[in-house]
Amino acid sequence: MKTNTFLAATVAALVSVGAYAQTVDEIVDKHVAAMGGLDKLKGVTTLVTERSLSVQGMEIPSKTTILVGKAMRSESSIMGNSMIQVVDNAGATGWMLRPAMMQGTGEPEDMPADVIKQNKGQIDPFGPLVNYKDKGNKVELVGKEKVDGKDNYHLKVTSKDGVVMDEYVDATTYMVSKVKATMNGQEGEIGFSDYKAVDGIPFANTMEIANPQMGTLTMVTTKITINPKVDETIFKKPAK
Repeated sequence: MKTNTFLAATVAALVSVGAYAQTVDEIVDKHVAAMGGLDKLKGVTTLVTERSLSVQGMEIPSKTTILVGKAMRSESSIMGNSMIQVVDNAGATGWMLRPAMMQGTGEPEDMPADVIKQNKGQIDPFGPLVNYKDKGNKVELVGKEKVDGKDNYHLKVTSKDGVVMDEYVDATTYMVSKVKATMNGQEGEIGFSDYKAVDGIPFANTMEIANPQMGTLTMVTTKITINPKVDETIFKKPAK
């Protein structure tokens, strides 16, 4: 009797584990389909996104240029001063330029390793869930939770570099509605809304960025260009 009970419990446990894994993959598969499908996403090799960030009554325009999986350059204009962040060599190296008002020197400087680690994810514009197994990411289903009154799947994502973030996927649209992660040593979150398609791929036009230092900031997308020609020299650190 004990043997049969043990056998039944073992089978039940294996079935439970299998169902759990299948549930995670089912959510991710539906998310990828909602994003336009893996083939379409793999067809994007370069991406340029222009946005505007509202900070204390100021509008700060920014432009982010991405060589998918290889490099990212983000440039913002703050009161006539340029702030640049670049991650290159598939996220292995990086540099930045900060004006004096941002505690910088106004000259190109090497990006600290922890900042590179935080920004490396930007070379992957469609997020860590897409093709997550090939990327070496681990995805766990935490449960189902409400985000702005809507059911969401709460997924815990751990990258192969050890970066952990919580992704919330809308249970109806299967689009990401919120991401929580540690930013500059503090926990922060980004809310994604107002998705609009560009060449069949939906992008969030509005992002609400919340952290303890700055409160909540709103970033609005003004233009997205898929697969433009990009001069790769813009990612190289200028000589002083």
